[in-house]
Amino acid sequence: MSIPPSVRVSTHRYLANKRQIHFKLSSDNPYIYSVPIPYALYQRKSNVNPGEIYFWTATINKWQQLLISDVYKNVIIQSLQFLSDKQKVDVFAFVIMPNHLHFIWRVNELNGKESPHASLLKFTAHTYKKMLLQHNPTGLSSYAINAPNKQYEFWQRDSLAISLFNKEIAVQKLNYLHNNPVSGKWRLAKYPYEYQYSSARYYETGEKTFPFLKNLWDEF
Repeated sequence: MSIPPSVRVSTHRYLANKRQIHFKLSSDNPYIYSVPIPYALYQRKSNVNPGEIYFWTATINKWQQLLISDVYKNVIIQSLQFLSDKQKVDVFAFVIMPNHLHFIWRVNELNGKESPHASLLKFTAHTYKKMLLQHNPTGLSSYAINAPNKQYEFWQRDSLAISLFNKEIAVQKLNYLHNNPVSGKWRLAKYPYEYQYSSARYYETGEKTFPFLKNLWDEF
């Protein structure tokens, strides 16, 4: 099935529904049509535009569970607080899992000459290298790579950024983020708000454990 030329399809929608575009032929047509998206269009996107709110994901190299220890999670919290204090980002939601993380945030401006998310990945990687050298040098070898510009890689290069261009997508991604610790193989808590390294408690009870958090619903 082809899309009529008169139908305008948001390029954001395919990011939320990775392999299909959903559209209506007209505003008074109750039927929603779907067509598959070419592979080139649904590859992961990592670029973020200043001023826009994104659901953003980063994954530890080879899906290793480096973040299972709270001391490693706290490095990420420290970086988020620093970037927030400098007003480089607005953080609306987050969850830190044993081998990946999800944020809902807005990049406000560059941190020096680089993007804030690049700064976060760089800072945490340098810190993890120092921590492993000191406390677990054998474990450091599992992050070794053969590259001319660095010896170790802690984050995979396929970070994912999905623009939250309406409230429907924002609700979907916020719920997905908060349910991570209680779904699938993890079962890290019985209820989302019980998981410490998450913004779920803030949205459930109003308790602001992490000072950098801002309310997403003030934006929609």
